[in-house]
Amino acid sequence: MPEHKASFSGKQMTTEKAEISFNHPSEDTLLIHLKGIWKISARLPSDNEVYPYLKPPASVQRITFETNGITGWDSNLIVFLIKIHNYCSKNNIVLENEGLPHGVKKLIALATAVPERKGARKETRREPFLDRVGAWAMGLWQSTTELLEFIGEAVIAFVRFLTGKATFRRTDFMLFIQECGADALPIVTLISGLVGLILAFVGAVQLIMFGAQIYVADLVGIAMFRVMGAIMAGIVMAGRTGAAFAAQLGTMQVNEEIDALNSWEPCRSMKRLMH
Repeated sequence: MPEHKASFSGKQMTTEKAEISFNHPSEDTLLIHLKGIWKISARLPSDNEVYPYLKPPASVQRITFETNGITGWDSNLIVFLIKIHNYCSKNNIVLENEGLPHGVKKLIALATAVPERKGARKETRREPFLDRVGAWAMGLWQSTTELLEFIGEAVIAFVRFLTGKATFRRTDFMLFIQECGADALPIVTLISGLVGLILAFVGAVQLIMFGAQIYVADLVGIAMFRVMGAIMAGIVMAGRTGAAFAAQLGTMQVNEEIDALNSWEPCRSMKRLMH
């Protein structure tokens, strides 16, 4: 039988090659010879090299392997064999693993022990252009509606606060002032001090070239007082206190406390009307 061989040289310094060749011991059997080094660092043959020998007019019903020439292998060999195994399973071709190394046989048995769950593999599907534009437009409209609704509720609440119609517990109000003020002072002071030190060091390195290092104090004082101080305080407040408020609101949503507050407001309005 004539033997078909394809060899691929690896990218590594070794002179060994990953080789794959085929022959037919019988009409319904395909013997695959694997030789050389089958590692991820080498350029390996593709499984597409095998399929032409399995498609009609070929009448292959069984595949065997001869791997005595393999000098090294890793997960790339497993992936190569798994692809062939999947193709054989779909086309009712018997795949015999007797000629494979012992470790390879164990890994393939482990990989094929449980069938792949349908729908578990991630599939990439490109949606049509009009569908993407429509989804983007609907998302933009929904986001805009939610933003306007939030702004409206915030304005109404602020107007009620200014007119004295807002109802809230004074103890909670003072607690929030403490959390946003005194409790946040240590971390804001620490961050601002570190930023000031960095700014002083950078400014001193540059100003010393011109003999103007005396202005480092003015640079740090003006920059931190006018710009960096306010920016750092805002960032720390958003990251620390804002995150704490968001976590508290999320806990209240899970415990249905917000739903209770929303249902309590109409009850209070009805009581006022009745009186």
